[in-house]
Amino acid sequence: MSKVFVVWQKPSDMRVAFVSLYVDDQRTEGATRRIRRIAEGLAARGHDVTVCCSRWWQGSVSTFTQNDVAYIGLTEAKTPRAFALKLPFVLRRIAPDIIHATNSPPSQVIAAATAGIMIRTPLVVDWWQVDETDHPWVVRRAARAGSRHFTPSQLIKTDVRSVGGDTDSIIRLPESIDFELVRDADIHDRADIVYARRLDDESNIDSFLLALAELRNKQWRTAVIGDGPQRSDAEAMARDLRIDDRITFYGSMELEQFVSTLKGAHVFAQTASVEPFARELLWALACGCVGVVEYQARSSAHELLEDYERGTRVTDPEGIAAEIESAAEINSSVIAESFSKYDHRAVLKQYEDQYVAAQSEFGWFS
Repeated sequence: MSKVFVVWQKPSDMRVAFVSLYVDDQRTEGATRRIRRIAEGLAARGHDVTVCCSRWWQGSVSTFTQNDVAYIGLTEAKTPRAFALKLPFVLRRIAPDIIHATNSPPSQVIAAATAGIMIRTPLVVDWWQVDETDHPWVVRRAARAGSRHFTPSQLIKTDVRSVGGDTDSIIRLPESIDFELVRDADIHDRADIVYARRLDDESNIDSFLLALAELRNKQWRTAVIGDGPQRSDAEAMARDLRIDDRITFYGSMELEQFVSTLKGAHVFAQTASVEPFARELLWALACGCVGVVEYQARSSAHELLEDYERGTRVTDPEGIAAEIESAAEINSSVIAESFSKYDHRAVLKQYEDQYVAAQSEFGWFS
C-alpha cells in the first residue's frame, strides 16, 4: 500500500490570494476595511499577498502594489459577472496556497470555488454581512462553498448558518486593534463621554443625544468622533436639545488622537442599529472605558460586553442616561489587558492557523 505524504508549509511561506471585487480605496465600508487590514497584516508578517479586484488606480497597468500588497485589476468596470468570468484564469496564474474570498458579491465566491478545484487550492470565505441585494440562491451556493467561513461575530455566524452554511465550517475571527498603541498612547482629557462611529443612517446617534438631554443638569463633556451624512442633522438636534455647548463634534480623528481621547474618557456609548462588529467599542473597552450599549437586533456590540464587568446593555435612551449617571460612581480604570487577545498579531495568527488547517484537510480529502 502506497504512503501518502502531506507537505507542510511554514505559514511565513504562504501565497495568499484575496478575492474582492471592491476594495477600500474605491468603496470604504466594513467589509473592505476588514480585508485591507488582514491583507496588509499578512504581508507585514512575510506572506506573499495578492488581491484580485476591479481596477481602482489610474493608468493602463493591470497590477498595482500598495503597502506590500499586490492588486490585480481584472475588470475596468465594476461588473460582478465579468469579474467572475476572468477570476479562475487569474487565480490559476497566481497559483496561491490559499484563496480568501469576501462573501459579496456571491458570484465571486462561486468563481473562486471553481478555480480552487481546478488548481487544487482550498478556499475560505470571509463574511461581513449577508447583503440583501445579492440573489438568495447565489448566496446559498456561496454559503456551501469553501472549507472555512469566517465571521466577525456570533451575529453574522448565525446569519451564515441561516443561509445554508454548515455550523462546523463557520469560525468566528473577530476584528482586531493595535494593543501596543492602547498601552503606549498618551492620555488626553478631551471628554468624559465618547461616541464614535460613521454618522450614517445606521448610527442611531439620535438615541445617544436624547440620553444626554436627560442629563443636561449634570456636569459632563462629550466628544462625538466620526463624520458622515447625518452629522449636520446630529449637530442641529444637539442645538435643539440645548446641549450643544457641551458636545464637540470632532469629525474624523487620527488613530493616535482617538486612542488618547478614549484613555482620558470615562464612558463610551454604542447605539448603532446595524453593526457586524463594533470596533470603536472594542477600542474603548480596551482603553478602560465603561461601555454602555443600546441593544439592537442587527448589532453585535453587546457580544463584547460578555465577561466584562465595566459594561452594561440597555434598551432605550432612558437606560443610556441612567447608566451614564451610574458610571460616575465607578472608579476610573487603566487599560483592560483582557482585550489583548484582539491585538492584530493575535488575530492574524488565528488566520494563519486556519489557513494551515484548510490546506491540511484539502490535502487529505480533496
